[in-house]
Amino acid sequence: MTPPEPADVTRVTCVGAGVIGGGWAAHFLARGYDVTAWDPDPEAESKLRRLVDAAWPALVQLGLAEGASRDRLTVAPTLEGACAEAQFVQESAPEQLDLKRDLLARLDAATPPGVVIASSTSGYPMTDMQTEAADPSRLLVGHPFNPPYLIPLVEVVGGERTDPDAVAWAARFYDTTGKSVITMDRELPGFIANRLQEALWREALHMVANGEATVREIDDSITEGPGLRWAFMGPCLTFALAGGEGGMAHMLDHFGPSLKAPWTRLEAPELDRKLYDGMVTGCAEAAAGRSSADLVAERDQGVIDVLRATGRLPGQPVPGRGGAPS
Repeated sequence: MTPPEPADVTRVTCVGAGVIGGGWAAHFLARGYDVTAWDPDPEAESKLRRLVDAAWPALVQLGLAEGASRDRLTVAPTLEGACAEAQFVQESAPEQLDLKRDLLARLDAATPPGVVIASSTSGYPMTDMQTEAADPSRLLVGHPFNPPYLIPLVEVVGGERTDPDAVAWAARFYDTTGKSVITMDRELPGFIANRLQEALWREALHMVANGEATVREIDDSITEGPGLRWAFMGPCLTFALAGGEGGMAHMLDHFGPSLKAPWTRLEAPELDRKLYDGMVTGCAEAAAGRSSADLVAERDQGVIDVLRATGRLPGQPVPGRGGAPS
């Protein structure tokens, strides 16, 4: 059996209904799909429906696809039942390698032949996860960024035993659902965005551990500085602009020697109790009394505002391009 054309998919299965899996479910529902979910947690359905309800106002602002409805969500009592009629499967289980291997093998056995199965793993290569599946050719990584219902990025990459056609199909499917897809040519632990994000995170931990900066100072340094540029221009092009008319070449000629300056430490610090407590306390102070729900609402609105300001809302002309985004 071959999978339907990406544009013909109508039913998606989300396995794992936590923050990431629930976020995927909300995304697919908003794009007009029937979504079947499964999670072993006895309270999974109530948690999932609360997550979708919380995400829905933001999705309404983004613009719902024709026919989109929260009523199209079904929570199946068994994994096998959830996968029986799946046309695409998104796995979002906890980051435990043995669990992923076993679950992907079970998904492979339960899902109709030829249907693509993607993992939301944050860092494991698919080569390491597809070892127990009878048909590893349809298993691949579809790594989102949190929350999946708002952040467009998804990184797609297969393992050594993945069929390249499955990777190409998944990339087209995600694009059909409104995602911004990076199809990686080779596996890399942590993929692309997480490796960049992790480097920044580790340096932040070092600064807190050494008393060099507070949590609030670190966060403000990004939200009030380079983060405003990174919303629409990546670090490479941003640095190229620092070279003026000479571009990246002049920038490297001028600033290249600073690469040897002690401006960063890429080795992770020991996450001891002092650092642990410092991060927890610092984040509580930075929250300034706002609840988790308050912060989620602020984050969601902020992302929507940035997307609107940079012309990336569905159907909105992109500044300087004279047309709608593809």
